[in-house]
Amino acid sequence: MNVELFLFYAFATLAIGSALLVVSLKNIARALFLFFVVLFAMAGLYLFALADFVAITQIMVYVGGVLILLLFAFMLSNKELLNDLQQTTGSLFSLPTWKVLPLILAFLGIMIYGIIEWQQSTPAWMTTAIQNNTVIKSTDNNIHQLGIKFMTQYVLPFEVISIFLMMALIGASHLSRKDLQK
Repeated sequence: MNVELFLFYAFATLAIGSALLVVSLKNIARALFLFFVVLFAMAGLYLFALADFVAITQIMVYVGGVLILLLFAFMLSNKELLNDLQQTTGSLFSLPTWKVLPLILAFLGIMIYGIIEWQQSTPAWMTTAIQNNTVIKSTDNNIHQLGIKFMTQYVLPFEVISIFLMMALIGASHLSRKDLQK
């Protein structure tokens, strides 16, 4: 097994394991820190997919902005609310209702169908990229191109992301207000 394959499986295992813990933990503080791990692991997986822009955006926007705002909202929130949320049942994974099982099975079926279809034929966009010789290689220097694209072609998405961060900041400040007590 080469190093790249080992790192890919390590990032994938870390992302899946941390995501399962995020949705199963009752302690909000631990869930937020595990969400931090999930977002970083996903950025690592984006790097393996040669999506440098998405990986950098993942770290800048979600890890650097939204998650920090969530942490601040958690730290400044109502203590009675936190005490109600932190009551644990004693088990690591608890299924709140049986109604999620069909949803889980449907998503699993869709994923298995996608994997089978992907292995049977190469997607059209991949064959077009191979024919046009526009495949991004792992040795290409994408950082320079990323900077140029980020400040020219992607200025509008950059501004939309800044508005999204401002909305998250307003939401975090609203959650942290002291007059939210019952």
